[in-house]
Amino acid sequence: MSLFNMGDKAYLMLADGTVFEGYSFGAKGTSFGEIVFATGMTGYEETLSDPSYYGQIVTQTFPLIGNYGVNDEDYESKTSVVSGYVVREWCNAPSNFRCEGNVDEFLKKHNIIGIHSIDTRCLTRIIREHGVMNGVITTENVYEKKDEFLKKISEFKIVNAVKSVTVKEQEFFKADNAKYNVALFDFGYKFNIRRELVKRGCNVTVVPADTTAEQIKALAPDGIMLSNGPGDPAENVEVIANLREVNKLGIPTFGICLGHQLTALANGAKTEKLKYGHRGANQPVIDIALDKTFVTSQNHGYAVVSDSIDPSVGEVSHKNANDGTCEGVRYKSFPCFTVQFHPEACGGPHDTAYLFDEFIDMIKKNKEDN
Repeated sequence: MSLFNMGDKAYLMLADGTVFEGYSFGAKGTSFGEIVFATGMTGYEETLSDPSYYGQIVTQTFPLIGNYGVNDEDYESKTSVVSGYVVREWCNAPSNFRCEGNVDEFLKKHNIIGIHSIDTRCLTRIIREHGVMNGVITTENVYEKKDEFLKKISEFKIVNAVKSVTVKEQEFFKADNAKYNVALFDFGYKFNIRRELVKRGCNVTVVPADTTAEQIKALAPDGIMLSNGPGDPAENVEVIANLREVNKLGIPTFGICLGHQLTALANGAKTEKLKYGHRGANQPVIDIALDKTFVTSQNHGYAVVSDSIDPSVGEVSHKNANDGTCEGVRYKSFPCFTVQFHPEACGGPHDTAYLFDEFIDMIKKNKEDN
């Protein structure tokens, strides 16, 4: 951002009363949320349009954001649901042949409050030390409303996240030379999940999160995809109960992120909230069967508790190389595997895209056997 045009003042206040002063870009106003950080050096468009960030104020740890601008083709959803955006420096003169606008214009279009020129390194260290905390991002004078804001910060909670982002009715996407039909549960899905399926010859029917097992059975899909999404997985009581019935259909199933967590909960496992979550494009994950470590893209604040998985039901297939948390489960009583990370990651890394091929192979084998 040019030093000759810093913009109006903006503030970010944490639950502990810490205030960061910076300058405003994007929309004006006040927004409360859960403050998280993402470590990606690129992919800010995908971050801003990822429904998994519902209710969260996103901090980018990479110091310069916006240098290649934005364009509609890279969005992961139709809109943006982040509660605020925090960067060290934003580029107001992007340069890229695909550029259709800048980050400031994107934030204004989607009514998202942004703040720049704060010490994001310091903010990230606070979150790493104390864990994810609530906060407020505002263009009002935070000092004049400090007590009021602190009260609202303490009361803030992300609720009805999946209900807020899922489609309201089915949407159909046809593949060229289609071989299979896949039902994609939309818990807040990223468009690239659909793209990865379509380019592998799958017609995709995106279905609302509350779609029942009977409705899935009526669609008669060859496979089921359970998408990523926002919020506390345990909040989705009705969805979890329904997934138990969906699992009984015996249809090959692949779950990603929230879909991974919900499947675990539906099969008797537990989830826990992580101190500051895994968000970014550099999370190392070990594929236990292959005995290989892959670099993955991740965005989650909860994890499946490995010890809570019944060995007769499933087994941990992947684990995080940093903290040992569960990153994948393969189930034994029905054809299903799930992962915590994002094999569809766009813009990368693409190391684990092979899992989509495994899913297609599972569908193919199931059709041949039946």
